[in-house]
Amino acid sequence: MARDSRYDILFEPVKIGPVTSRNRFFQVPHCCGMGTQYTETQAAMRGVKAEGGWGVVCTEECMFHMTSETGSYPDPVLFEDRDIPAMAVIAEAIKAHGSLAGVELVHHGMTAENLYSRMAPLGPSSRPQFYGKPMQTKAMDKSDIRDFRRWHRDAALRAQKAGYDLVYIYAAHNLALPMHFLSRRYNDRTDEYGGSLENRARLIRELIEETKDAIGDTCAVAIRFAVDELMGEAGIAKESEGREVIEMLAELPDLWDVNIADWSNDSQSSRFAEEGYQESYIDFVKTLTSKPVVGVGRFTSPDAMVSQIKRGVLDMIGAARPSIADPFLPNKIDEGRIEDIRECIGCNFCISINNQSAPMRCTQNPTVGEEWRRGWHPERIAPKGSDDRLLIIGAGPAGLEAALALGMRGYEVHLAEARRETGGRVSLESALPGLKAWGRVRDYRAYRISQMANVSVYRESLMGPDEVREFGAAHVVIATGARWRGDGVGRRNPAGIPGADLDHVYTPDDIMAGATLQGPVVLFDDESYYLGGVIAEKLRGDGLAVTLVTPNADVSTYCHNTLEQERIQARLIELGVTIVALHNLTAIAAGEVDLACVFTDRRRRLECASLVLVTARQTEDTLYRSLAHERGAIKTLTAIGDCVAPATIAAAVFEGHRYARELDGPAQADVPFLRERVG
Repeated sequence: MARDSRYDILFEPVKIGPVTSRNRFFQVPHCCGMGTQYTETQAAMRGVKAEGGWGVVCTEECMFHMTSETGSYPDPVLFEDRDIPAMAVIAEAIKAHGSLAGVELVHHGMTAENLYSRMAPLGPSSRPQFYGKPMQTKAMDKSDIRDFRRWHRDAALRAQKAGYDLVYIYAAHNLALPMHFLSRRYNDRTDEYGGSLENRARLIRELIEETKDAIGDTCAVAIRFAVDELMGEAGIAKESEGREVIEMLAELPDLWDVNIADWSNDSQSSRFAEEGYQESYIDFVKTLTSKPVVGVGRFTSPDAMVSQIKRGVLDMIGAARPSIADPFLPNKIDEGRIEDIRECIGCNFCISINNQSAPMRCTQNPTVGEEWRRGWHPERIAPKGSDDRLLIIGAGPAGLEAALALGMRGYEVHLAEARRETGGRVSLESALPGLKAWGRVRDYRAYRISQMANVSVYRESLMGPDEVREFGAAHVVIATGARWRGDGVGRRNPAGIPGADLDHVYTPDDIMAGATLQGPVVLFDDESYYLGGVIAEKLRGDGLAVTLVTPNADVSTYCHNTLEQERIQARLIELGVTIVALHNLTAIAAGEVDLACVFTDRRRRLECASLVLVTARQTEDTLYRSLAHERGAIKTLTAIGDCVAPATIAAAVFEGHRYARELDGPAQADVPFLRERVG
């Protein structure tokens, strides 16, 4: 298919200083949990994006001095010349496909922990380290500032030697030393680097000028700058100092990459922000500079992208999460295959894994991070190895992904679903407040499958052992998912909760099935991810008095990793949900529940007309177990997804994809993927 002419503007080249991007698609720097500890893994991941059509592909933040290092966290570094080869591997993988390679040089300043180097973090003034460590920053003197500028210049030269086309000065997300100098909250200096905005911006100006002087003949010099911290006049704000900094430095860099701070504001989930949500903060920048401007907004719609360009908001469409969900998004627009775009759902699962210092994963794209170590490509898969028929039972995220990938391989696939609607837990959860975009997990796969003549879907088809045997498929895949437990078994109560069998006790499955509850409601969240908070929001929206009880210090604790926790708790408080933290649910009786302090075991009671238990899930593996010992004509019987071990939607999609890749392949080794070795 040919590209729709409406989108031609997206494929115009853009000159960035001494280099030119082939189009307007710009993968902005984003963390990936790989760094140079997993150099080959990162190189393959970034290289696939270049292959997929992104005109500029950047690394994540790259440390350039030991006074800002992240210890066990796998960030890349350019501390010294011997770091150049590893960074060159990544640049080469990007440039092999005709894209510009960018690197973001970062010094964390007051947020640095330096657990490996044991060096004091640096700052414009002496302040406590950001993340609660028992240390303070060293207030930099003039000699320290001169050293800092030299370190940055040396790192820029190393980046040039490594083959990068674009080098960043980083002053965003409240994570970088240049932004700490800019901030009145942290900078109380009285010399030429403090006081007036011009003085506080002096370090940024010097970094831009000196970087351009060092490498500007061959490399573009970009600045990443947060124009608004969403703190009003207490911080950098669009209406005041954010705008003034742009005016002051407008023509100095070769490109402006603008966003909002902090990271939780810049990377808001779909639960709290729509596509293009940053426009109202950054729309003024292009009126102040002739240099290209790139910004983000979780863009997946080409129409929204074109609108940004034509209305003069942006010159280049920045993306992090959408480029992870579909590395081939630009090529699909170019080839007229918009319906095939694997749209980001904005769940921030990629961020959550990165925040745990592991190579990132994606709910929508099961191949991310597996490009090198498993040899998985997001758009290519090996053809089938036989003419065997497959039967998949359960069209949730695991079953849908398995059917899609097997269909791409050319197998004859039959997908049976007991319900009328496919999607399993995705369909149920996407109907809850804020999770509508999660339905894209189902919609993308259902659409792709509908275009495949070799994949048949049977709705409202409840299959038992006899029906499976009668069907006569060579390979049977059980993807029947899991159900929420109603007995209270979970982390805090591994033996369950007395009284959980009473009639007024409900599970998330009951709520999603439309159960009618009476208030007051107590919701006990012992899972600590998103669902407890979402259901509390739903029930409060239904007009019920809701108390959320959690053994943790705050609600939806795991969502600190997805950058959502503070927003979740704030929303529940604003809605009038009562929160009882650091308490376990120990007993259930008619009209009341017993709680115990997790530290002292001190007891208290709450009135409770309805109780919702969000604790753990039980696998729905009855069909698998009934077939496990009587194969007959069935060559292989395999359970996948939540049916094996309840986990995230991302894990279910991954397991469905892995099954499809490994069917008829070589026997799996004890270590089923390549491992990187350092040294």
